[in-house]
Formats: sequence, structure tokens, C-alpha cells
Amino acid sequence: MAKHRRGRPPRAAAPRRLTATPATKTPAAGIPMEALVNALARGDDEAAEQAAQALIAAGEAAVPALLALSRAPEADTRWWALRTLAEIPHAEVPPRLQEALHDPDPAVRQAAALGLRHQPTPNAVPDLIALLADDDRLLASLAADALAATGAAATEALIRMLREGTPAARIEAARALAQLGDKTSIPALFEALDSPSPFVEHWANEGLERMGVGMIFFNPGH
Repeated sequence: MAKHRRGRPPRAAAPRRLTATPATKTPAAGIPMEALVNALARGDDEAAEQAAQALIAAGEAAVPALLALSRAPEADTRWWALRTLAEIPHAEVPPRLQEALHDPDPAVRQAAALGLRHQPTPNAVPDLIALLADDDRLLASLAADALAATGAAATEALIRMLREGTPAARIEAARALAQLGDKTSIPALFEALDSPSPFVEHWANEGLERMGVGMIFFNPGH
């Protein structure tokens, strides 16, 4: 099994079901919740991933301990806690992920942004919008994905960033709008076709094509 590296965001794939074996047991098979949570903090990536999958299978029963662990002093431990929480649907998870967007560790911020793609919340839109201009371009890309997952609640802020943001932020805003597919963004995407950035132009065109409008709104007489 490939090991996680803290410099990478957590897996985007759906949770995997663990097979109960002598080496890997689910909480129901007898491993105490405390032992699984502690495994996230031991520094063994393979054991941590197995524990994460078991905790995800445990569901909301694991949330309180994981929320506490997400505030541990060690960045690796916070990363694993947030990586696990991201795949457990629970009302207390999105606010914690939003808060973690401001974590001092860049990998933890990346994990939080990816988590908000899985559990989007409109409350995180201002924080995610600000990250589109971040020097960490992976974080900016993950923030754009989370904004696209948020849906129409993010459209207005994305349009504003497309029109007024830094060159790098405009690219991510255009990409997010293309993924989102909100037809209220059509005028802004048409404007973006004249952008000096080929990347903004590409995503604007991609978004328009995905919404089925293409060139049909162009008036050749103007």
C-alpha cells in the first residue's frame, strides 16, 4: 500500500470498505475507538490510513474524538484527523474544515479545502474565494473545486473574482464557474472570452459549452 505524504492532500476517492482480518479490524470487530484515533497520531502512514478507513466506517460516533484530534499540536495529526473527518457527513465537520483553512501548516490547509469539496458549505465561500489568489497554487485549485461543489451560493463571488481578481485567481474562478454551470454566470464568461489569459479564455469557453450556449449568443453584426 502506498504511504500518504503529508505534503499531499488526502485522497479524493470514496471511502474503501475494510475487510476484517487479524491485522485490520473494524471498530465493531473489537478495536476500541480510542486505539483507532491514537493510530492517526503515531506517525505510521499505513496504520493511519487503515485507522482512518475504520473510523470513517464508524461514522458519526468517531466525530467528537476526531474533532478534538484535529486541534492537536502536531500538523501530521491534524492532517489525518481532517482527512478522516472529510469523509464522515456530519453537521460539525464543515465548520471545522472552514476554520482549518487558516491552519499554519500548508498541507493541513490543503486537506481542509479538499474536505470542503466533499462537504461544501456556503459559509466557507468568503474564505475559499480569498484562497484563489494564494501563492500555494495547489491550495488555490482545491479551493476552486470546493467553490464549484458549493453550487449557486458561490456564483456571485466567483463572478466578482473573475472580473476583479489577480491573474491567477481569475483562472481558478473561470475554472470553478465552468464546473459549476450556473447560467447566471453566462454574461461574465462571455466577457472572459476576451481575456488576455489563454487559460481564462479556455475555461470560459469550456463553461459556455458545458451549459450548451457556445457561440449562439454572438451577434455577428456587433
